[in-house]
Amino acid sequence: MRLAKYLAQCGISSRREACRLIEAGRISLNGKIAKHTDAVHVDADGLCLDSLCLDEKPISGAEALSYWIFNKAIGTDCRLLDADKSSLLHLLPTTPRLYPVGRLDKDSRGLLLLTNDGELTHKLMHPSFAHSKTYHVQLDRPFNDAFIEQMACGVQYKEVRTLPCQVTRLSDVSFEIVLTQGLNRQIRRMSNALGYKVIDLQRVALMTLTLGSLAEGEMRPLSPEEVTALKAAVAI
Repeated sequence: MRLAKYLAQCGISSRREACRLIEAGRISLNGKIAKHTDAVHVDADGLCLDSLCLDEKPISGAEALSYWIFNKAIGTDCRLLDADKSSLLHLLPTTPRLYPVGRLDKDSRGLLLLTNDGELTHKLMHPSFAHSKTYHVQLDRPFNDAFIEQMACGVQYKEVRTLPCQVTRLSDVSFEIVLTQGLNRQIRRMSNALGYKVIDLQRVALMTLTLGSLAEGEMRPLSPEEVTALKAAVAI
């Protein structure tokens, strides 16, 4: 098994972050600094047969896979920084080690998927898979139908032109948008380019997952049915 994939399955990090750990020389395999091309040997139970360390500390076997939904409040930072009091890290359990699939801006709120399943994280985050994320957005003033059409067709800002997407009016000042891109602060920048300011942005769905009645700041485990539907949607 590829090293980065195994590290992700161990709950060390997402596969992308595992690659960064390897690149930084923090992973050793059988006493030597590991390389991206390295592979580990695992037995029928998924246990690693090699000696594997992070910062010279042995890495235990893969954790049981866990899947949670978190309803993030405004002000919570999705970066897992121990020194930052606003970090999501301080709201997560010690075990199992959970990581957010993607991020929401500190000034945005709504659905975050938390998991230690590195394979699922990779499939949901990699841009080539183009999975849907649904947001409810409130602007600073009313907009006309031309705004909806422009947002849906794609918006040019800086050196970027966004892909076509689904946009539906909710009220005079709010709309729903379904994105398959994951550009940084995309909705805010699209709105700004058309002369509007976002004053509230909430992610309400990630593919088959929805917030439902989950209160802001709370988290819950996914049901077996939700896990099955999500994995089927990404063909794992």
